[in-house]
Amino acid sequence: MTTTFPGYRRPDGQVGVRNHILVIPTAICSSRTAEAIAEGLPAVVIPHEHGCHFDSRANENLERLLIRLGRSPNVAAALVVSLGCESASMERITAGIAESGKPVEGLRIQEVGGTIRTITRGREIVERFARDTAALKPEPCGAEELILAVECGGSDAFSGLSANPAVGAAVDLLIDDGGTVIFSETGEMVGAEHLLARRAVDEETRRRLLHIVGRAEGGFRNIEAHSGGVYIAVGNLAGGLTTIEEKSLGCIHKGGTRPLVEVIGYTDRPTRRGLVIMDSTGHDVASVIGKVAGGAQVVCFTTGRGTPTGCPIAPVIKVCSNSDTSRHMADNVDVDAGTILTGEESIAQVGRRIYEVVMAVAAGERTKTEILGHREFAVASRAPIPEGVGR
Repeated sequence: MTTTFPGYRRPDGQVGVRNHILVIPTAICSSRTAEAIAEGLPAVVIPHEHGCHFDSRANENLERLLIRLGRSPNVAAALVVSLGCESASMERITAGIAESGKPVEGLRIQEVGGTIRTITRGREIVERFARDTAALKPEPCGAEELILAVECGGSDAFSGLSANPAVGAAVDLLIDDGGTVIFSETGEMVGAEHLLARRAVDEETRRRLLHIVGRAEGGFRNIEAHSGGVYIAVGNLAGGLTTIEEKSLGCIHKGGTRPLVEVIGYTDRPTRRGLVIMDSTGHDVASVIGKVAGGAQVVCFTTGRGTPTGCPIAPVIKVCSNSDTSRHMADNVDVDAGTILTGEESIAQVGRRIYEVVMAVAAGERTKTEILGHREFAVASRAPIPEGVGR
């Protein structure tokens, strides 16, 4: 099994598996202009509806997220597009990205002279970035350079029996080869947190884990009761899940069996190699974005009901829990883990197959989400920060 891949070494030492030029609007008011700048060029854009809040914490969280996405190892250069009067600061965002050593520039629509002039100027910058990034050559890199994000969405009753354990087996293989895995969705650990806590490498890591899960559980108590009383999605119920505890017991299998080395805040980058938990929302798109902002270059996303969403910056590998959905949504599924249910393959065999797909994708193979152009983006504007973590 190949455990090396050609990666793009960035000035800050990180290694990318893609060579994107990222166009970042600071606010909803500059999002359409940013989209027009990127249209037809080798660039990706992350339009959003945020950037002009009276809530200083929401602004701080947005700026931190955009900076860390600009610093992603999969990003070679970035253009920040501002209206000019929003509360999110173009100066802070560009300065934060520039600390990584990669090329970054900013444009203010109000200063440049309107939408059309900004589009023209922006496209000139992106075309220049494209010429420069085309000259970058990948170098051989080992699995220890990889940070894999694992996520689930549209889970069913089979997810905890096939797809999630198989991804967990792949996670163990990557960690054994020196890599790092970020596991999140704090609310989907409720009821299973004691199992993860047993794997903490020290008391502080254990305490932080129990703190963030306890806070998530407390948040559920403050929400108006779900119509089913279980705080899981309608699709989960239709797929055969019954309670958040049942979902959690399946969800945590994505984390494999290796020791838990660290608990970090939303968008934070791991400081240790191995299995890391990020405190994040259960919204799968925002959760993926947080882990990619934290340095993940590749995402493994399990689903039972079928979820087509992707990510603008990182390739997303879809692993389906059952063969019926895999066939029905073949356009969206990369790996069918339903063979575990039929007895055709073991969890270990599918896990090894997933790990091989991860390494192939790191080497440049395109995922279904990339082929279809799925680049969903969401902001957890009031993302929680664990006590003593990421401050």
